[in-house]
Amino acid sequence: MIRTIVTVAALVLPGLAFAQGLDVQPVMPGIWAIVGPTEQRSPENHANNATFGLVETDAGAVLVDPGGSWAGAEALHGVVRGLTDQPVKYVINTGGQDHRWLGNGYWQAQGATVIASEAAVRDHKDRASLQMSALAQLLGDDLKGTEPSFADITFERDFRLDVGQMRFDIMHRGSAHTLGDSFVWLQAQEVMFTGDIVYVDRMLGIGPAGDSASWLEVFDAMAAFGAKHIVPGHGRATDIAQARAETRDYLSYLRSEIAKVIEAGGSIEDGTHIDQSQFSHLAVFDQIARKNAQSVYMQMEWE
Repeated sequence: MIRTIVTVAALVLPGLAFAQGLDVQPVMPGIWAIVGPTEQRSPENHANNATFGLVETDAGAVLVDPGGSWAGAEALHGVVRGLTDQPVKYVINTGGQDHRWLGNGYWQAQGATVIASEAAVRDHKDRASLQMSALAQLLGDDLKGTEPSFADITFERDFRLDVGQMRFDIMHRGSAHTLGDSFVWLQAQEVMFTGDIVYVDRMLGIGPAGDSASWLEVFDAMAAFGAKHIVPGHGRATDIAQARAETRDYLSYLRSEIAKVIEAGGSIEDGTHIDQSQFSHLAVFDQIARKNAQSVYMQMEWE
C-alpha cells in the first residue's frame, strides 16, 4: 500500500531522487509525477530527462512511461519501490521518444505488460536504430543492457485498462511531438497524463517525427476532458492553464509568426530570427528556440 511520504522528494527518498535526477511530486493519494531533469540525456540521468507517472491500485501499480534505457528503468524502479509495495503490472508508452519506450525490456523482464498505440510502435520500429545510436553517444557504457523491446498490447485509437478499482483510458488522437503520442485519462481522479503532448517549465522540441499543426488539434482533444491535474511529458505536474500557456500558446505563436515569414517570401534563415522572447523563461530556450522555428518553417512550407 501507499507508504508515508512528504512533499519534498529528498526526504521521501534520501539521496536516490536527486542523485539520479528524479524528483517525486505527489499529485493525489496513490498518484505521483516522477520528474526528471530538463537537460540533455547523460550517463547521470540514464536518458530519464522527462516526466513519468506512477499510479497505485489495489491490484498493482501502473507506470506511465518506462525510462530511456535499462539503467533508466532501474532508476525509476528504485523510486517506485520507495512509494509503493505494489508491483508494476502495466507500463504505458505515451509516445515515440526514447524515454517513452526504450526501458520496456527491463519492465517486461519484471513481468509487466506494456501498452502503446499502433502508431507509436511503428515509430519505435522505424527509429529504434537511430535512437540507439544517438544514446550510445550520449550515455556510453550506461546504455548497457538496453535493447529495443516493443509493446505487448497495441491499440489504434482507444484502449481501456481496468486495474483493480482504477480505470485508465488511453487515447491516441494523432501526431504531436511524435507520430504515436497518447494521453492517459483517469476520469474519477480528474488526472491526465499527457506524455509529450504537454511541456511545461522547459521549451518543447519540434523535430521531424512531430507535426506542429496536428499537435494543436491533439492538445485540444486532450484539454477537452477538463482535467484538474495535468502530469506533463516534461516539467512538474500542473494545471491546464500552465499547460496551455507553455505548450499550445507557444505552438500557435510559432506557427503564426512563421506563416508571416513565408507569406512575405522570407527564407528559413529569416524564420529563425522571429521574436520568441516572451517564452525565454522556459528552460533550454537558448538551445532550442531557433531550431523549433526552423522545423516549423520546413513543415509549413509544404502544408
